[in-house]
Amino acid sequence: MNTPDPKRWKKIEVEEYENLVQQVKPKPPLLKHCVWAFIVGGLICLLAQLIMNYLLKQGIGKVDASSYTAVIMIFLGAFLTGIGIYDELGKRAGAGSIVPITGFANAIVASAMEFKREGYIFGVGARIFTVAGPTLLFGFVVAVLIGLIKVFISS
Repeated sequence: MNTPDPKRWKKIEVEEYENLVQQVKPKPPLLKHCVWAFIVGGLICLLAQLIMNYLLKQGIGKVDASSYTAVIMIFLGAFLTGIGIYDELGKRAGAGSIVPITGFANAIVASAMEFKREGYIFGVGARIFTVAGPTLLFGFVVAVLIGLIKVFISS
């Protein structure tokens, strides 16, 4: 007598289910997503370039203007995340909103905003440093290592 193998039947069921899912699953509009990411990322970079050009025309040196531009863009990313605009932008733009420096600010502030129900002081204010700490520490360590490598290579 030939009894059916339960593992074989299970495998067949899984394969049939996967085929059905692939037929029903909507195909993401990849080109549309790429275009939106390009446009939004480009507009963020354009805004930063406009800010930098303005600062340069005001007589600020290039190094200082670059630093001020980075600070302004981080502030804008954090501010827009705090009022809920940057997350909506991220839903439409995807990677176009996380690649520029404003994405860094968004990542830090969005994580802290989860604690808004605990209040702005003891929730968001206290948690933003626990979220930002590891990120900043990593950045500092990498910057020091790159600096040391540059010193050893140039000497």
